[in-house]
Amino acid sequence: MVRVLRSFRLGNHRSFRDEQELLLMPAMPGDDRPVVPVAAIYGANASGKSNLLDGLALMQAAVLATGSLGIGRRTFFRLDEDGAVRPSTFVIELVTEGVRYTYGFSVDDEGFREEWLYSYPEKRRRVLFERSGGVFRFGSASSELKAKFAALEELIRGDVLLLDFCSRLELGPLMPVYRWFQQGLRIRLHEDRWSLRQVEGRVGEFLFKDERNGSRLLSLLSAADVGITDVAAELIDEHEGSRVHGYATLRGAEKPARIRRRWRLMFQHGDAGAPFELNDESVGTRNWLELIPSVLDVLDGGQVLLVDEIDSSLHPMLTAKLVGLFQSEATNPHGAQLIFTTHDTSLLGTMLGDHVLDRDQVWFVDKNAEGASELYPLTDFKPRKDQNTERRYLAGGYGAVPVLGDFAEAVLGR
Repeated sequence: MVRVLRSFRLGNHRSFRDEQELLLMPAMPGDDRPVVPVAAIYGANASGKSNLLDGLALMQAAVLATGSLGIGRRTFFRLDEDGAVRPSTFVIELVTEGVRYTYGFSVDDEGFREEWLYSYPEKRRRVLFERSGGVFRFGSASSELKAKFAALEELIRGDVLLLDFCSRLELGPLMPVYRWFQQGLRIRLHEDRWSLRQVEGRVGEFLFKDERNGSRLLSLLSAADVGITDVAAELIDEHEGSRVHGYATLRGAEKPARIRRRWRLMFQHGDAGAPFELNDESVGTRNWLELIPSVLDVLDGGQVLLVDEIDSSLHPMLTAKLVGLFQSEATNPHGAQLIFTTHDTSLLGTMLGDHVLDRDQVWFVDKNAEGASELYPLTDFKPRKDQNTERRYLAGGYGAVPVLGDFAEAVLGR
């Protein structure tokens, strides 16, 4: 479960200023939940919404050592007038296994400069470790691991996080946070849209791992009114390497084509005789089908799901129903959390006679005069329960909307 602080400041794509703090989205006073189950992030195009999710993806990749942070290339904020190179700082506050943690690190072109982890088991901060350069300090909560930590100090390079060593060593006090990055966080960036075969593979594996998933997936497709009445998934053998075959025959020796197995999905529509393949389905149907396994997995496991542009090719009523799955304790008994970016302003109003989003579940991203992105909540404006949030947002009452010029004049070249 995560929230976001207002010290979040981002420049142009994949360029980070001094601080990006990603923290729990708190519920309003009087709400006994530790965090809100849903948080929606609004803003104009190029305002920095996607960069916010990129920041969490970057933290996850750094902790799990699954991607490059760009160490050795310029990853700093690019819009400062003085051109100074400053470290980028990432901080996340999360609740996992019933305990609140704060984890962060500072990085520049040379490597990780700082790293720290604190826990709050009784609402008082306990230092698990602090790292500054190559010097580590371990708190009393980590005393039983001090000998192991002492050995680690000799092993950890500047381009490796201490938390990453949880994948190789059992570092008890650090494991809950590592497990959260490994198992508790799902991120679906818009730029990482899956190919049709990846969607078929994901859905096929989802159906195969639990016999209940077939009926749940079909029910959600039926509830979305996309016309699908049945789904079949099968593993097929596929010959690959036709170019390899041709390349080999030029040398007079035919190399046998390799065979791989992949999932193929077939869809039934009503009483139609011939089944449909995935590429026959609409973009909206494919996007909904791609989302369903992630949504159900997260609801089952009480995880966090981040989705960039959740409304892409989805009808507003369908997006509202998806949000409702996380709002309801009946469908979200394990406290899963959905955080998403969107341009769908209908979610700010009432749909089907009820509010889709509560006032403490709406956030805005806007650029300041420097070109840096700033994040702030709707609750800063102390909105009344009866006010039309959608209308006020579109009118610019909360900022985070584009300042548009004269399109006709631009087309006419004036």
